[in-house]
Amino acid sequence: MNQDYIKPDNWSIIEEGFEPDRVKSSESLFSIGNGAMGQRANFEEQYSGPTFQGSYIAGVYYPDKTRVGWWKNGYPEYFAKVLNAPNWIGINVYVDGEALDLHLCTEVKDFIRELNMKEGWLSRSFTATLPNGVEVQVASKRFLSLDLDEVGAINYSVTPLNKDVTIVFEPYLDAGITNEDSNWDDKFWNITNITHNGVQAFVEAHTMKTQFHTCTFMESQCLVNGKALALTPNISQNDTRISFEYASDVKANDTFTINKMGGYVVDRNHDKTHLVAAAKSALQEAYNLGFEGLLAKQKEAWANIWAMADITIEGDVKAQQGIRFNILQLNHTYLGKDARLNIGPKGFTGEKYGGSTYWDTEAYCIPFYMATKDQNVARSLLEYRYHHLDKAIENAEKLGFSNGAALYPMVTMNGEECHNEWEITFEEIHRNGAIAFAIFNYYRYTGDYSYIPEKGLEVLIGIARFWHQRATFSTAKNKYVILGVTGPNEYENNVNNNFYTNYIAQWCINYALENIEKVKSEYAEDYSRIMDKVQLGAEELKAWKDVSGNMYFPYSEEHQVYLQQDGFLDKELITVADLDKSERPINQKWSWDRILRSPYIKQADTLQGFYFFEDHFSTEELERHFNFYEPFTVHESSLSPCVHSIQAAKLDQMEMAYTFYLRTSRLDLDDYNKEVHEGLHITSMAGTWMSIVEGFGGMRVKEDKLFFEPKIPKEWTSYSFKVNFRHQILKVNVSQKQTSFELETGETLDILVNDQAITVTKGTTTTLG
Repeated sequence: MNQDYIKPDNWSIIEEGFEPDRVKSSESLFSIGNGAMGQRANFEEQYSGPTFQGSYIAGVYYPDKTRVGWWKNGYPEYFAKVLNAPNWIGINVYVDGEALDLHLCTEVKDFIRELNMKEGWLSRSFTATLPNGVEVQVASKRFLSLDLDEVGAINYSVTPLNKDVTIVFEPYLDAGITNEDSNWDDKFWNITNITHNGVQAFVEAHTMKTQFHTCTFMESQCLVNGKALALTPNISQNDTRISFEYASDVKANDTFTINKMGGYVVDRNHDKTHLVAAAKSALQEAYNLGFEGLLAKQKEAWANIWAMADITIEGDVKAQQGIRFNILQLNHTYLGKDARLNIGPKGFTGEKYGGSTYWDTEAYCIPFYMATKDQNVARSLLEYRYHHLDKAIENAEKLGFSNGAALYPMVTMNGEECHNEWEITFEEIHRNGAIAFAIFNYYRYTGDYSYIPEKGLEVLIGIARFWHQRATFSTAKNKYVILGVTGPNEYENNVNNNFYTNYIAQWCINYALENIEKVKSEYAEDYSRIMDKVQLGAEELKAWKDVSGNMYFPYSEEHQVYLQQDGFLDKELITVADLDKSERPINQKWSWDRILRSPYIKQADTLQGFYFFEDHFSTEELERHFNFYEPFTVHESSLSPCVHSIQAAKLDQMEMAYTFYLRTSRLDLDDYNKEVHEGLHITSMAGTWMSIVEGFGGMRVKEDKLFFEPKIPKEWTSYSFKVNFRHQILKVNVSQKQTSFELETGETLDILVNDQAITVTKGTTTTLG
């Protein structure tokens, strides 16, 4: 059974009722972020029950030394840990000397938690009876500011209901934190200074080894019934923590409130010797606005995001809630403001996976950011990889490649590979292809070729060199083969001739060759600069062509399909439908040995190739491959349902497309994979957006124009979305009876709808029956 406690709502994620066994799941689901930092939805007050406390700063990590039982040459030296950062949200609450702790309260009622997606804030309210018999009503609201992205704000109120009491608020900063996981239980943070100035407090700390310098800060103000109090706090501190105590006598039914501002400043943006001054400046700016002023700016900032990124769905609240939750969390994670950052698969919601950059960014996230923000945001993501090209060449050298061959990492923070499972690190090399595909996809969508002569061609050459060297000539087959790989289906390791890997390798070489010629003829100066740098000669180019022109692809004449890899048909081909439900998910129920020998596919593999290169194959070929492979697919990767939803829609299998859409959009809300307590699946959320825009909307780029093939699930009345295509914003609305197009910026836009040429004019709604 999937979880089902989130209340359906168009604009909010709502939990009603306090259940200790779902605290960790809710901490993930109600996570907040602003691109620069983020946090799980931990309670502000203390909680002694099971909890996963987590606050994170973008780009800050620790190189946790690799721990494996048997070292292999080429292993990464470390695994990059996304670091739990000093905690600034904490506010201990004491009522007549008794700690407010929901785990210990004798009764908790009227508990409601809400993540308001429209306005970008998190709230919680409840009534609790403490062990000393005092009944209190508690309400909190907090958010991480999009405008002042170093600052978060908390408004926290306690109202005693059955007697006059003394209430103590104890806001604190705590740097004595640990990660949920650590290879060697290393100390990740070195605290260098804990200071206070009036009602402000500061903890200066830096990460061990990586030397990221940070200052965590706070400032608080107390009020009774909305009127500010001039309370002098008692200050306590030790080696890791500083706290202020504010005490007040509060009459029954009066409300005692604390407004707390806190956050982080980091040496990525400030001189590391002036972090306290930077923190004071951030606090000053926040307090000049006040909680309500800062909240008003938050609502405005989110209104601007939703104006472009929103997808509306009429007639299906769960589907609507799902897509907005996905869009919200993508924007919590990455806003495109800082080109030094990237999109981690857990964002700011947990620590699993480590690293901040996977192939997910290029394969799934770039289309979302290209269409809902600005092409410059997508270009920044491409440039991020260009800046890591030297590291990609080093990564390849460690595995024995030479001559500028580049292997981009599976997992990284700074361009170095930091994933230490050999079957992934050494073998899941298809990731290299996604980097090149993103360059192609960016040019196809934006029409901006300038990136390729300026930076992209060097990346394409490094990747082509890798594929040329990684292929082996088989005299038995008289073809080039690629041995010992893991395809996108991670339930198969060390296989030969994975179709997707071989296909994208061939494509990468051909795409590099095509662009070398284009740059040579149209950008002579760039061409000379690049060739001087990479020393690429005619003999090498001839060798590339030999590999790409003679690549081997396993194929079954019987089934008329490309085989996922050599020997796929040797497996016991029992479909998922014939697998006992009690065996699912197989990654939690089966041994790895059993999984590897099974035909079960974690996510799109051969079909990933058909997704990327749809125009290389006929619809009939897609249908044949989809009908062959989907029945063996267990969809136990978060990246699986979205690709299958898009392809099912393409094939008019709308029931299946809709089911996969719901699964991808509500993967975390309904906890399909039984792991939401570890954090959310951020990068797959971009796939949810693609399920609607590319799946139901049928959006592609064909003949250098936007192309649509609109379809609609029978469960929906209508849906709409916007795309920013070459600086022109187009709104698409699809109902059961018609599709309409509105051009919001730009004068005219030529598009194709079901292969019919249409011109959309600004100010006019173009409707097709």
